[in-house]
Amino acid sequence: MSKTNAMRILDKQKIPYNMYSYDPKDGLIDGISVAKKIGKDVKEVYKTLVGKGKHQVYVFIISVDKELDLKKAAEVANEKKIELVHVKDIMKLTGYIRGGCSPIGMKKLYPSFIQEDSLNLENIIVSAGKIGLQIQLDPKDLANEIQGKFVDIIK
Repeated sequence: MSKTNAMRILDKQKIPYNMYSYDPKDGLIDGISVAKKIGKDVKEVYKTLVGKGKHQVYVFIISVDKELDLKKAAEVANEKKIELVHVKDIMKLTGYIRGGCSPIGMKKLYPSFIQEDSLNLENIIVSAGKIGLQIQLDPKDLANEIQGKFVDIIK
């Protein structure tokens, strides 16, 4: 299996990770389905959400069983309001498609915020940048790589 850009970045930075693959042919690529397919607890599997304030794009990384609190997201981003980016704009902004959006290796390094209780876990699992591939890594390593901040951003 060929490596994704996110994996190559982690390799170059010598950041340890494990890769998981799953079959996306059934169309079930939502986070909860992915967690089941790779045999992991939903609390360990994280989704990457892309939001936009007045002038800036932001990345929010939360567990798949949680919902982003847009008010809290706006607060941590020092914005009046945050809206999630429309699916059709994700590729243009990140270089990734919906369902395969990794927080690592986006077109630009956007301000990134990670659900703070991820620090209670040894590892979290995020998209590897391609539908069907996930990577498991230490949340602190993820934060260091994407210059992410650990904050309370869930409902």
